[in-house]
Amino acid sequence: MFLNNTIPLYIEQFVSSQSWAPGSDIMIAAVVLVAAVVIAFIADLAFEKVFLHYAAKTRYDCDYLVADALKKPIFYTVSFFGAFIAAEIVFPGNTAIGIIMGLLLTILGIIWILALLRIDGIIFKHVLSHLVKKTETKMDDELLPLFKNVVDVLIVFFGILAILKGIWDADILPLFASAGIVGLAVAFAAQDTISQFFGGISIYFDQPFKPGDRIEIDDGEIGIVQEVGIRSTRIKNLYNNMIVIPNSIIANSKVTNYTSPEEHMLVKVTIGVAYGSDVERVRGLLTDIAKSSDLVLDDPAPYVRFDNHGDFSLDFAIIMWVTHPGEKFTLVNEVNTKINAVFEKEGIEIPFPVRTIIRQN
Repeated sequence: MFLNNTIPLYIEQFVSSQSWAPGSDIMIAAVVLVAAVVIAFIADLAFEKVFLHYAAKTRYDCDYLVADALKKPIFYTVSFFGAFIAAEIVFPGNTAIGIIMGLLLTILGIIWILALLRIDGIIFKHVLSHLVKKTETKMDDELLPLFKNVVDVLIVFFGILAILKGIWDADILPLFASAGIVGLAVAFAAQDTISQFFGGISIYFDQPFKPGDRIEIDDGEIGIVQEVGIRSTRIKNLYNNMIVIPNSIIANSKVTNYTSPEEHMLVKVTIGVAYGSDVERVRGLLTDIAKSSDLVLDDPAPYVRFDNHGDFSLDFAIIMWVTHPGEKFTLVNEVNTKINAVFEKEGIEIPFPVRTIIRQN
C-alpha cells in the first residue's frame, strides 16, 4: 500500500500547518493545481525557448537531445506535484486518494525511467560511439552495445526498486534473493562464456597486443593478430590459416609480442665449421654475408659471435636486426643460402656428426 511517510507525508504536514478559511479547500486546491500547471508550462517554455534554442546552436547533437528528453518529465513532475497537494487539501488522509496518488507517482517513475533510458541511448550513440571509433581495436566497438544494455538493465532494475520500495513500501528482499539465485544459476550455466568474456575484458584493458601485432603464445602458435573480440582472438598463422583462440586461454598464457614495443626484431642464424678452420676468416665472411642483405638494418649493426667449441664443430652465431618480424624467415633463408655458396667457394667445411662405433669380438 502507498506510504504516508514519503511525499504525501510532506504534503500533509504542509497542509496541516496552514490556516485555511472554512469552505475554501476546493478553491485553494484549484489555485494550487492551476499554479502547478502554469509553472509546468513555464518550465516547458523555458526548455523550448532557452535550453533547446541554445543547444541547437552548438556543434554537438547530444546536448539538444538530452535537453529534449528532460523537457516532458520535468513538466509532468511539476504538474503531478501540484495535483498531489491539491488532492491532500481537498481529501486529507483519504485512503482512496492515497492509492490514486501512488498510481500517479508510479506513472511518474515510469516516465523518468523511460527518460533515463533515452538519455542513456543518446550518450552511447552520440558520445561514446565516437570515442571508441578513434581507437585501433575493435573490441571496444563490440563492448559498447553490451555496456549500454547493462546500463539499461540497471536503470530499469533500480527504477522498479525505487517505485516498489519508495511508493508502495514493498518488501524487496525476496526480489534480491531471487535475483541472486538466478544470477548463480546463470553463472554456473555460462561459466565458460563468462570466463572468455572477462578474458576479453582483461586483454582490452591490459592491451598486451593489438591487431597487426605478431605474437606467439605458450603452445608455440605464431601469427599476426587479426581481431580481438569479446569471446575470442583471431590470429593468422604462418600458413595463412585463421586460428581462433578463446580469450580465457590467452589471458592465462604467456604471450610473446614480437612487434611491441617496437617492430625491430633480432634474427639469429647459427652455423658450425670444421675444427682447424681460421676463426677470424670465418667471422669476416659471415659478417660480409650479413651486411650484404638489404633486409638487415645498419643500426644496430650485425655482428658475428663465436659461440662454442662443439662436439664436432666450431659454432658461430650471426646476430642481425630486421625492420619487421615478418622479414625474419625470408632473411634466414637468404643468409643460409649465401653461407652455403660462400663456404663452398672458399673451401670452408661444414661438418656433420661423426660417431665411431667400436666392434668388440
